[in-house]
Amino acid sequence: MYANELLNAYKKAQNYIQDKQIAHDLNLSPQKISNIRKGTRYVSDEEAVFLADGAGIDKEVALLGCHADRNENPTIKAIWGNIAKKFNGQTLQGISMVCAMFAVTFLQELKYALYVLC
Repeated sequence: MYANELLNAYKKAQNYIQDKQIAHDLNLSPQKISNIRKGTRYVSDEEAVFLADGAGIDKEVALLGCHADRNENPTIKAIWGNIAKKFNGQTLQGISMVCAMFAVTFLQELKYALYVLC
């Protein structure tokens, strides 16, 4: 269940000890947090974005994970999970491509500088 991971990440990021501290931040009763942990209540989109923001997690991935939790059909739940994995992988791939572009540019500038100096 992604909601538990999201709650735990927020709790850790805020250095909280109890779930009732999370409930206070979300303006919910501690019982509602307990129901989320049990899977009888789902995290709303607004709550998911708030928790992701506080935990430093990508908001889009948090929303995808929470939507996967909400679906009862195992096939559709798996599709939501795959979408989240692909989205997360593309983000990392994009960062890698940008870093490679900067490295190539830097090396070209370095070669030019060495050529001018010699």
